[in-house]
Amino acid sequence: MAKQRLDTLGAPRDGTRHLEGDTPPLFSARYWQEALDSARQLRMLVLAALLVAVRVAIGALAVPIPFFDNKRLTFGYSFNAFGAFLYGPVLAPLTGLCTDLIGFFLHPTGGFFPGYTLSAAVGSAIYALVLYRRRVTVLRLAVAKILVNLIVNIGLNSLWSAMLLSKGYLFYLVQGITKNFILLPLEVFVMVLFFRAMMPLARQMGLAPQQWENEVRLW
Repeated sequence: MAKQRLDTLGAPRDGTRHLEGDTPPLFSARYWQEALDSARQLRMLVLAALLVAVRVAIGALAVPIPFFDNKRLTFGYSFNAFGAFLYGPVLAPLTGLCTDLIGFFLHPTGGFFPGYTLSAAVGSAIYALVLYRRRVTVLRLAVAKILVNLIVNIGLNSLWSAMLLSKGYLFYLVQGITKNFILLPLEVFVMVLFFRAMMPLARQMGLAPQQWENEVRLW
């Protein structure tokens, strides 16, 4: 079967759009070819640049969590996840990298360390691998956030903190586990609200399949 070419919206030229049942397996050549085609589309590049700008602009925005000292809820991850859902695992890591680098040079805090840039790219890639070409559900959003928290926020970032600061890896690991699992339910709740708000707009712009409902189902 000949590979269908994609139009500027990431859909096959025959006008159909990918539903989850039509999504190629993650490790198939077709999946990565479609992700590469998406990354080359002008509309996706413009969208990615816009979301990078938004994430840099709101990077310092955080809401304190009552009853938990030094715990703050940020919002850039929702834009990150939504963008990764739309343009896929080829472009998503590049947006994570650009967001971190631009954010550092515009709002520097301490010295530059490439480990955190790697973390930003890996986090964006995880969101894309879980969400791209998949029907959005509360369970899928929760899985994506749990993986990012475990691999990036807890695993990698604890390692970078141990390398840069005076205390050992175990200290930052325990600290990261506590912080991330306290914030997890609220973070997932915010993601669900964000996707529910943005899905109608994405459908109107042709960025998400018209066959998918606006509601984010439980599973």
